[in-house]
Amino acid sequence: MLTQELLDEFLELKERYDAVVLAHYYVESDAQDLADYVGDSYFLAKKASSLDCKTLVFAGVEFMAESAKLLSPQKRVLMPEPSADCPMAHMLRKQTIDEAREAYGDDLAVVCYVNSTNEMKAWSDVCVTSSNAKRIVERLPEHNILFVPDVHLGHYIKEQVPSKNVMLNDGFCPTHEAIEVREVEELLHEHPHAVVCAHPECATWVLDKAAYIGSTSGIIDRCVTGTEDEYIICTVYGVLHEIKKQVAAAGDADRKRFYFPRTTPICPNMARVTGEKVVACLRDQSGEVFVDERFAQGARRALERMLELAQ
Repeated sequence: MLTQELLDEFLELKERYDAVVLAHYYVESDAQDLADYVGDSYFLAKKASSLDCKTLVFAGVEFMAESAKLLSPQKRVLMPEPSADCPMAHMLRKQTIDEAREAYGDDLAVVCYVNSTNEMKAWSDVCVTSSNAKRIVERLPEHNILFVPDVHLGHYIKEQVPSKNVMLNDGFCPTHEAIEVREVEELLHEHPHAVVCAHPECATWVLDKAAYIGSTSGIIDRCVTGTEDEYIICTVYGVLHEIKKQVAAAGDADRKRFYFPRTTPICPNMARVTGEKVVACLRDQSGEVFVDERFAQGARRALERMLELAQ
């Protein structure tokens, strides 16, 4: 729990180290409350590249902090929980890309979800997030697209952009894939007028139940701005904190209700990132992020191309 003493120390440390705190919507609520900016991976990647500060504290998982370091190499980047990783980020073999490049030559673009290691990004032509993947794939000149590493987001983009030959890898987010369609159907039976909002990292059979499919920030916006009273949310539970804050600010807290599947979708890695750890890493200057220079140039190129094409 964040005491007033810790909050006072945090403000002093931020000033001392010229620090800005970025937090993803999935981390613990007290870590979100300490952040200067809270957002999804696309927003945070853009923000990291534009901030004027000496230190970035990234309350998220490893690939996010690494992306921030790639886009802001002159800044010191700290992770409150260095062990917080993303399993999907490792679900790709170089052989998959090599075979596709051999088969399709120059008419292939390797499109890499940002939920990936720097090495994977360096193998790729462009990075994407769930909020900009469709736009970027549509704008690529290549007809053949190898989408890595997430099979579910890749399948969703394949349906959204039928003009392209989108090929898929077999990676996935364990938290989103564990959302069961049976539990969504149970909620729909209990709340037949509820709007199902799902992240495209969910399996197809869950997306088939959704009235809205979109990124983390898109789901939040749909819940906040929607006129309906009830919402079933198929993404990581951490988004509820931001939804409730925005709904309260809009004066709808007494009207709107939000439901998650019975098996609550919690990312175990994001859940390790707490407010106390944010303060501790600033105090100790611990959890510094370093980038393997073997992959830095290629990974940075893929991220910068994402920022360019997503405009």
